[in-house]
Amino acid sequence: MIHKEEIQEKATEKGVGIDIVEKDYILSWVLAGIHNHTSTKNSWIFKGGTCLKKCYFETYRFSEDLDFTYRGESYESTEKFYKNIFIEVAEWIYNNSGIELPHQGIEFKIFKNKRNSICVQGKLSYRGPIRRNRSVARLPRLKIDLTLDEPLMLEPIIKKIEYPYSDKLEGGKKILAYSYEELFAEKLRALVQRLRPRDLYDVIYLFRHQNLNLNISLFANILQKKCDIRGILFPKIELIEKHENRRLLESEWSIQLRHQLPTLPDFNLFLDELSTILNWIDDSRR
Repeated sequence: MIHKEEIQEKATEKGVGIDIVEKDYILSWVLAGIHNHTSTKNSWIFKGGTCLKKCYFETYRFSEDLDFTYRGESYESTEKFYKNIFIEVAEWIYNNSGIELPHQGIEFKIFKNKRNSICVQGKLSYRGPIRRNRSVARLPRLKIDLTLDEPLMLEPIIKKIEYPYSDKLEGGKKILAYSYEELFAEKLRALVQRLRPRDLYDVIYLFRHQNLNLNISLFANILQKKCDIRGILFPKIELIEKHENRRLLESEWSIQLRHQLPTLPDFNLFLDELSTILNWIDDSRR
């Protein structure tokens, strides 16, 4: 495990709090542990904002949770099953890094989401380089979400985990992750459906960094399928402006993003650019 001074140096370098950097460090090891475990290696597909930072853009905003889609013929329906997996993941992490994920701080629950589909959510307490003497009840936690009803449109790919810390794992850290096109389409679908500040930031960032040879026609096709599955209309700026969360999108902009970025971007500039993106996508369908 790295020393707390390295965390402090990274926090100063990135312009964010030490707690954010420590969690980023822990997230990397949890991902490596998931990829190492036989029950999760090929069936838990990494996605979301943390995937963008860890697998595609090291300079991307910091993120705090781990999101996965389950790919398999069936899933286990007991919370004990998932806890037992992560007790083993925690032991592997400790043996390879010295990071502690106390067994009594590992919790999983199974519930139905708003779509009446079963989801799995886990919370892991961790004892990293900062504040190592805390009791389990006072340790920081990270959240894991596993979606069971999200169909994959493209084959996932094994990606190297970007890891800017000094305690390297032999062979590097890897994870099975969404393709770039599917990540982008999923982010835009999520933006139109729930209109959260993080989704708007992510969509604009992805549009500005099209250095991965994005296949626009493939992307538009995937986006259409994802919208159809969720029963929502294809994204247009008019839908954004009429959305019930439109005011919240602006009022929550600073609250949700300021602790993850050294400089908070202007909300209105991002919203204006969204119109350009949606027109760009619409043109590709003609």
